[in-house]
Amino acid sequence: MYRPAQLAGYFALVLTAGALLVNSATAPVSLSTGTVGVQIGLVLTAAVAGVVEHRRELSQFETPGFDRSDGIDALAVVAGAVVTYALSVSAGLGPVLASALVGLLVGLTIPEVGAPAYCGSFVGMASPAVFASLEFVALAGVVAGLGFVASTESFGGVGGKLGTLALFGCVTTAAIVGLDYTSAGPPQWELVSTIVPVAVLGAVATVVLSVRLELGAVIGSGVVGVAAGVAFPLAAPELGTTLAAAAFCASFVGMSSVERLGGIAHIALVGGLSGFVFLAVTPAFDGAGGKLGTVAFVSCIGLIGALELREFAVERMQ
Repeated sequence: MYRPAQLAGYFALVLTAGALLVNSATAPVSLSTGTVGVQIGLVLTAAVAGVVEHRRELSQFETPGFDRSDGIDALAVVAGAVVTYALSVSAGLGPVLASALVGLLVGLTIPEVGAPAYCGSFVGMASPAVFASLEFVALAGVVAGLGFVASTESFGGVGGKLGTLALFGCVTTAAIVGLDYTSAGPPQWELVSTIVPVAVLGAVATVVLSVRLELGAVIGSGVVGVAAGVAFPLAAPELGTTLAAAAFCASFVGMSSVERLGGIAHIALVGGLSGFVFLAVTPAFDGAGGKLGTVAFVSCIGLIGALELREFAVERMQ
């Protein structure tokens, strides 16, 4: 029998990713844009991919119970959330630069907790308009930390997993304490020709830094996030924040392992898809941390599911 905690972690990832797409497709502002058909298509694609992955993921739940390192990881998630929120809001760095800096610094100095601290940094990207209190951010970090520990055996090597856990923590906390999300307006589809290339570049740059230069996924993503967070607002003041967020989002795609997504061509493809999904889910959970990572996770699962479905079809035809 599979451990209840591992099942909880698995479904926290799956349901959070699905909730982001469903919420964007059913948001009132989304219905007025004429894009709901595309968004429902994304929901169905993710659902099919999830079914394909279901048996593989659940078959890996073979490790023993919790140990001391799990407690350390959970605390690192909370610490990452609190520090990032302080840097983003109190120090005025903004969410992208604050999160990327935390990931980069922890990855360089304490790599043993790089992944959980980076996960927590995505919680800390939450908007003060929604999470007005540091206590709420800390609570979301606790929930995300529990999810991190419970999901260690689920979706290994899939980019965006850490952000999805962060969104799980934020959405759960918002539901518990009754927080209201902000209104982001409809998707800005006129930006797609700009956002998609930026996303491709962010994903490819991350995998080059992570794999080719052997810096590791956390440091690779952190470097891209810092570069994007500094360069885009300076180069394009009106769109800089949006472009930086899109590049940072795609960097999570680049954190995927080669075993799960394959080479740079697949990374570039999923990076471009993440730019499209980034725009499509604009109305959903605005102000919650972890949304960018969940966009990357959905995009990665979409390709993984498509590849597995193709393999299944080829086997059936032989």
